[in-house]
Formats: sequence, structure tokens, C-alpha cells
Amino acid sequence: MSVALAVLTSDPNLMRCELHRLEGQVALQGEGRSNAAGIGAYAQDDVLLRRFPGDANLSLDSLAPRHESEVLLFHARRLPVGLSLEENTQPFRSRRWLFAHQGSIQDFPSIRAGLLARVPDFLQRQIRGETDSEVAFALFLERLWATGHADDPRLGAEVAGRLLADTAQALAKASVKAGAARVSTVNLLATNGYILAATRVGAQPLFYTRLEGTDRCEVCGITPSSPETQPGVVAHRRRRSVVVATHLTRPAGWVELAEGTTLVVGSDLQVRHLTP
Repeated sequence: MSVALAVLTSDPNLMRCELHRLEGQVALQGEGRSNAAGIGAYAQDDVLLRRFPGDANLSLDSLAPRHESEVLLFHARRLPVGLSLEENTQPFRSRRWLFAHQGSIQDFPSIRAGLLARVPDFLQRQIRGETDSEVAFALFLERLWATGHADDPRLGAEVAGRLLADTAQALAKASVKAGAARVSTVNLLATNGYILAATRVGAQPLFYTRLEGTDRCEVCGITPSSPETQPGVVAHRRRRSVVVATHLTRPAGWVELAEGTTLVVGSDLQVRHLTP
């Protein structure tokens, strides 16, 4: 099973610090060792992707971007033999949007053509790989473009969240209609660098937590006795973050998202739940 992790923070300078705070809480590997892992992050107007080799010894500290970023989206999985790592490694990107899918769409080969028939040609041409996840991304983008605000930084988090939830439900229903013997798992995460949305469809859990400001940071050498004149002290106390993860090693302080529910987070860092 694949692994996904997303972080939206109020201070782009402190992403490395927030990742360090998650040590011992989240896992970066699923049941089997991943051979396809990637990270998406933002550097002002640029969207940057990093890929890791299959033998990489991943840690939360190693995921930290080399630049300021308010958002980070990580995904890791084991791809079947024969699939290109370059073209099938998540997260996927289209303009400012980053997208990750955790789970599997049952009977996908039999419904792939029908799903793609719903997608405009210009989005079909963006599909480079063979996975069900990239087709899921195309379906989400089709819904975004239909709003006329796909590139609008003011797009509401709730609007994006409902489109993401609609995409996940449509994929699950298509699988059922095709006669799939098992229920699909369609946990989707999407961000444009300003908002974060995550939806859960299926039995595979999805969790979230909120990180509040603190007077401690091992990365920056800040302790409760550090004076406010020390660089970074005030910023660390004011920072806030929302984290979404699929695999936990310590569940204390985390909330499991109910099946069929969508979580959305806007620039105000407030968590909202959307239900059908």
C-alpha cells in the first residue's frame, strides 16, 4: 500500500522544523519497501518536484525542501516491474496543482477508457504514465477547469474539496458499476500551494493533526529559555501547521478522517470537514 503525507504551514521558512516535529509519529514506508517516492513543494511561483531512488533511506528530515515552502506533498509506493519510475512516481503536477492518490481502483483496466472519455484532449495529453492515479488526477483537473478558476489563487478550499470528493466518488462508483469484487480505496490529496484538500473513500484510513506554535526546536536550537531577541524564536511560537498522513507510528494527537469525508484547509489554517 502506498504512503502519502501532506503539510501546510503558516511559515514557509519553518517547513524543515515542522517535519522534524513529526519524527516518531508518521511512517514513510508501507507494508512493502517503496521503489517510487517523490516530493512536491513550492518556491514562490515555481512548483518543484524531487524523485528519490528506490534504495533511498528516507527520513522526515530528508524530505525538507531546500527552499522556503508553505506546502509539501510526499508520496511513496512500490511500482510493478516494467513501469517507468520517472513517469509514474507521484505526486503528479499540472501547473500549480500537485496531486497524490493512495489506494487502488478495482478493475481499473476495464474502466480506464471510459474514464478517459470524460477528459478533454488537452488533459489526456498530459498523462504520461500507466497508473490509475494519474487518470484520477486528470478527472480532478477536468472538474477544476470546468469551474473556470483552476489557476485562480483565490479558489476556495471548500470548492476544491468538493471537486476532489466528487472525483473520488465517481472513481469508486465506476469500479462498482464494472462489477469489481472488492471496494476501491480512493484517498486523494491535492494542493495548489495555497490550500490543501484530502478526501477518503474506502477502508484505508486517513489521519490529520494540527501543530501549534512551540518554544522548542531541535533543528534551530531553540529552548523555552531562549530570549525573544534570538532569531526565529517569535516565528516558532507563532507558527501553525496542518498535517495529513496515511500511516502513523504513534496515533496520539491524530484524528482519523471518517470514510466518505473530505478535509479542507485554507490560508487561515482552519480545518473544515465536508460530507456528502
